[in-house]
This record gives sequence, C-alpha cells and structure tokens, in this order.
Amino acid sequence: MEPACLTPACVAPTTCFSPNLFSRKAKKNRKAKNENGKAMAALPELIAEPTSARSMSFVGTHEYLAPEIIRGEGHGSAVDWWTFGIFLYELLHGKTPFKGAGNRATLFNVVGQPLKFPELPSVSFGAKDLIRGLLVKDPQHRLAYKRGATEVKQHPFFDGVNWALIRSVLPPDIPKPLELNPTGGPGPVPGPATTPQPAGPSPPIASSSSSGLKTDGKISNSSDSYLDFEFF
Repeated sequence: MEPACLTPACVAPTTCFSPNLFSRKAKKNRKAKNENGKAMAALPELIAEPTSARSMSFVGTHEYLAPEIIRGEGHGSAVDWWTFGIFLYELLHGKTPFKGAGNRATLFNVVGQPLKFPELPSVSFGAKDLIRGLLVKDPQHRLAYKRGATEVKQHPFFDGVNWALIRSVLPPDIPKPLELNPTGGPGPVPGPATTPQPAGPSPPIASSSSSGLKTDGKISNSSDSYLDFEFF
C-alpha cells in the first residue's frame, strides 16, 4: 500500500487531538472520501472527551479497544494510536488482528494474544514495523506515546512524505462517484427521456474494459472497488 493512502488517516487523530476528541469507532467503513479521493474522517458515533485525569470509560467496538481499556487500568490518548494501528492492519489485510469467535474471545485476544501477520497478502517491512509499534500492549512503550503524531510521521514507512503539502497531493487512484438507480443498486439513474427497452433475452456480459471485471472473473482496480465509500 502506498504511504500516500495512509497519510490522511494519520492526520485525522492529530487534528482530533487539538480539542482532545477522537472516535473509538474509527473503523474502515466509518471513513469517507472527498471529491479528490482523499480519506476523510466521518462523523463519529461514539467519542470520549478526556480530561487531564486518566479516563476509565469503556467506549468503542470490541475489535478496536486497547488492552488498557479492557483491563480497566485507566487510559490516555495512547488508546487512539492503538485504534489507528488496528485501522491500518484492517486496511492492509481486510480484517482486524484480534477478532475472535465472539466479543468475549475478541477481548481475550486483544489482551493475551500476540500480534500476527498472515503470509498473504505480502506487506512491506516498513508497514509491519509501523503497525507493530502502534499495537504494543503496554501503552508506555507504544509508538506515539511520548511525542504523539510526530513519532508516527517520522517513521521510515512515511519517508519522502511532505506533511506540510499533504492536502495538495493527489492519491494514486481517484474513484469516480457512483450514483444509485431507483432500485437502490449501483448504476446510472434513468432520466425522464429514457426510452423503454423491449423485453428480451438478457444482454451479454460486458467486456473487461467496461465492467471492471478481468477475464478470470476477479474485480479489477476500478470505481467498483469503492462502493463502501461516501463522497462529499
């Protein structure tokens, strides 16, 4: 994965820390994109407002909770960087690292099981090292515990990224907005002048250039891959 795809997600916690607000449900499907294909933080469903004291709140989705929240030890902003690490892992592998058969098993895995990476898909050493640093179970040894976002931005995975100009950099792939037809599915919305088509046999499957399908039946890297995103 390109570092440019992850930089907006790294900026989100930094921005949210200004008023000391960050979502504990920063899940992949809670992210959205603007018209330039930039990842944007969607409106959080659950947020916590930390004070100068350590929080004892139990807020968030089981798969994203940091170990110190589960253990009830009290926690600070380090839990948000744990959530960021879970989010990056899910972006790369399509699943969270500690998910169990149920909520209880998930919480047990978060606290007691080591972080593991599947053999496939292949992930760069830099990406793995970044995620390992964010998913350290002891918050005092977690990446960004001491200096916050500065530590994350200086990680080798982001070498070459100009953070001051990050908002002006175009992402590698900009998805096209997708309208929904009246039936609720993806596709063009028929206008008032649309001529009714006579009933007949189903049309042949479109070629790979128009349908986004390769000859082997796999979905290619087209706008169809972005059905879960919202556009602003």
